[in-house]
This record gives sequence, structure tokens and C-alpha cells, in this order.
Amino acid sequence: MQSLNRRKFLQGTLLGAAALSLPARSWAQVPGANSDIRVAVIGFNSRGNDHISGMLACRGVRITALCDVDQAVLDKGAAQLKAKGQQVETFLDVRKLLESKNVDAITMATPNHWHALASIWGVQAGKDVYVEKPVSHNVWEGRQIVNAARAHNKIVQTGTQSRSSVGLQQAVQWAKAGNLGKLLWARGTCYKRRASIGKVAGEQAIPAGIDYDLWCGPAEKLPLHRAKLHYDWHWVWNTGNGDIGNQGIHQMDVARWFLGEQTLSPKIFSAGGRLGYADDGETPNTMFVVHEYAAAPLIFEVRGLPAKADAKNQMDRYRGMSVGTVMQYENGYISVPDYTSAAAFGPDDRMIKRWGTFPAPKEGPDPGKPDNSGEGSHFANFINAVRSRKASDLTAEILEGHLSSALCHTGNISYRLGRKASPGAIREKISGNKEATETFGRMAEHLAANQVDITADQLALGEFLQMDPSTERFIGNAEADKLLTRDYRAPFIVPEKV
Repeated sequence: MQSLNRRKFLQGTLLGAAALSLPARSWAQVPGANSDIRVAVIGFNSRGNDHISGMLACRGVRITALCDVDQAVLDKGAAQLKAKGQQVETFLDVRKLLESKNVDAITMATPNHWHALASIWGVQAGKDVYVEKPVSHNVWEGRQIVNAARAHNKIVQTGTQSRSSVGLQQAVQWAKAGNLGKLLWARGTCYKRRASIGKVAGEQAIPAGIDYDLWCGPAEKLPLHRAKLHYDWHWVWNTGNGDIGNQGIHQMDVARWFLGEQTLSPKIFSAGGRLGYADDGETPNTMFVVHEYAAAPLIFEVRGLPAKADAKNQMDRYRGMSVGTVMQYENGYISVPDYTSAAAFGPDDRMIKRWGTFPAPKEGPDPGKPDNSGEGSHFANFINAVRSRKASDLTAEILEGHLSSALCHTGNISYRLGRKASPGAIREKISGNKEATETFGRMAEHLAANQVDITADQLALGEFLQMDPSTERFIGNAEADKLLTRDYRAPFIVPEKV
């Protein structure tokens, strides 16, 4: 197990509270300040293609390199850029890429288990970094990216693009001005259909053209025991973080943004399971997590099953949304259904204000045109900060990414340490928490509609955890602390000294 030195961890946490503005440097000293910024994209079988198009849309940016461990993906990406007049170097190994003098910044959309190590290596190699969400596979390595960014004065952006939405920025400011009174709770929902990934009989062959040793990197190099190598890595603990860390990180981040919390939560508990089918996945497809902040709780829900057994891909909705965020205040609530828009509703559910692209109400008075329909470009925000050399110019600086990602991880830790329990036992344990009780009741109804009998196929009641936010360590729970990091596989070890 990679050792977790408490003193070093605390020092790193204190570093995270330091000012984000980096030392000023003259334009002539900044790579790309007076010329094109040269960017390499790492991992582009899926989301990384958006990185390529996003970077191509930024003025003064050239893509000079591509990196992917899948030779077929790499060749296809290089050919597509060549057809657009962009000649690039190609790399299978990120270590070779980072040696290149023809790269100023990297963007990364690899599987989760590679995010932290590649980010830290990139920073240490003198590159600025744009890393997809979640920024880490576990809590400790997320904090290490923050420490590396501070130590090397590098620009590190998180891929939570909602932070660059002008409409959402205005909604947060409006809410924090007290227009709806005190915030009572924030709730994120990830009701997103996730069918069974199937169940294989034994070890599967690695697809041709993939360097599996590199693909595994910091993760344990295990035989492939699922039908698909790509994407379904999300649903096994060795490489993924379930849907709370896949889709749900976006809504978790929005909820924390409105809450204004800049530390991890001091108390966490969860309940859930992988129900409705038996497959090779490990992460829960049904889950709720409660983060008990002192000012107001943050509740998060995951549902991968449909609204009912015969509904195919139709999903449940919470206040009109399957995937979204709701902030409940004393005098109304704010709904955030996507990455760019929001609306405020009064106690009578009448819309009173909207931002971004939120549609006008079909009935009742129209609150008027949205304050701003522009999202802005999250990639452009990164490039602008690369030029200014001010981390404070970033809308989703790495500390924000670390905290929101870590809330997903601590929720998963609670779940993984949980034990199967009867519905009655769960209700009794959470009876003192009104919001958790209500959430569990709706979850039970949802599972019943999918013909899941939780008296027989029981949910796991997660461990009730307490954390010291100043050290990002659990209080009195050694087993939980072990899950803050992982066993790293040489030579792909996230360094303690960054």
C-alpha cells in the first residue's frame, strides 16, 4: 500500500488553501503567449473527441500531438486531424509524450484511474493540464494533483464545464444574495439508464492493438472479466467510480457550488446496491449518499434502472428532471437541469427567474427573458488562463475538481464498507434524518416498480463515517482510511513528493 504520511497530507491540505494567483511572468517568458499554444490530447476514444474539437475551436491553439494506448484509436484520430490540415505526432505511452518539447499543455480524457498520475507527471514535465472529471480515482491522489499544481505553478483545469456557464454563475450569485432565503438542502440526481453489461464465463481476450499494461497503468493489472474493455471500466472499482463519479460528478459539483462549501463533508453515509440484474459490474446502480455539512446537507441519488420494469429507457424524474440539481431554500427552490441553465421557483412552484437556456413556463406568467444565454467555452477558459498564468482565472481550478470528486469517493467508501440490511433496519438507522428517510422511501418505491424485492435482495447500508476536513482523513476508522488511496503498480506510482 502506498504509504499515507499524515504530516505530509496535512501540509498538502494547507497548501490547497493558498492563494490561486500564480507569480506574474513576462509575456516573452510564457510558452504560447506570443505564439500558438501547442496542445496534446490524451485518450480520445469517447469524451476526448470533444477535447479535440474544443481545442481546434480556440484561437491561437494548435494540436501537435495525440496519445492513446489503443493503436486503432490513435491512427484514426491522427488521420482525421491530417484531413483537416493538422499534422500531429502520435504516442502510445504518455511518458514519451511528456518528453516532447513541442507540447505546452495537455488535455486528458483517459479512464479515471489514469487521471491523477498523468496530471501530476504532466505538471512535473512543465505542462499545463486540463483533466476530465472526476479528476481522481481516490481522495489522496486528487489532493496530490492540487499539491503538484501549487508546487510547480501550473494551470490545471477540471472538466466540469458547468462552471463556465455565465447563466449558472449568475444563478449562484443571485441565490447567495439571499433572494430565496436560507438554503435548506441541495440534491443531485443521476437517474440515467444503465443496462446490464452482461456476465462472461471466464477471462476475456484483450482487443488487438491495445497495450494492456499501459491501459492498466496505476491500477491493478487484472484479467479482463467483462465483455467490453472500453467504457464498462466505469462499473468496476479497480478503474472506475460508478455513475456518481461518471455522470453524477457534474451534479455533485453544482450542488457544492451553490452550498459554497470548500472542504469535504464532516459526516457521510449511504445506502444502495447493484440490483435488477446479475452482471460483471461491481458499482451500485441504485444509491443515495448524504453529506452532512453543518449549514445544510448535500444529498445525491443514483438510479440506473428505468422508471418501472417494462419502461425500457424511460427514467424517473425528480421535480421534472432525471439528471439535474435542486437547491431548496426557505422561500422556494432553484432547478438546474443541464450544464448551462437554471430557474428559480417560488413557494407556489411558479417560476420567478431563469438563466441560460431554461425554457419559459408553459402556464402562468413568464418571468421574462433569461439573464444570459451564453455558456462560454470551458476549453477557452483554460487557454485564457494558460496565457495569463493566473490560476484564479480558471472557472474550475483543480481544487474545485478535487473537492467535488472526493465527495463522490467518500460516498463510495461508505457504500463499500456497508453491510446488507433489511428495509426496516435501514429506516430505523436513518430515522433521525428527514431528508434521508424521504429519499429512501422513494428509492424503495422505485425498486418495487422494477420488481426488486429489497426484503430478499437487500440493499447495503453504508458505513456512517466521520471525517476531519482539515486533514481529509476519517476519524477512528482505519478501514475507511485505507480506501482513501490504493495499491499502486510500479512504475505507475502516484508520487508522495510532487
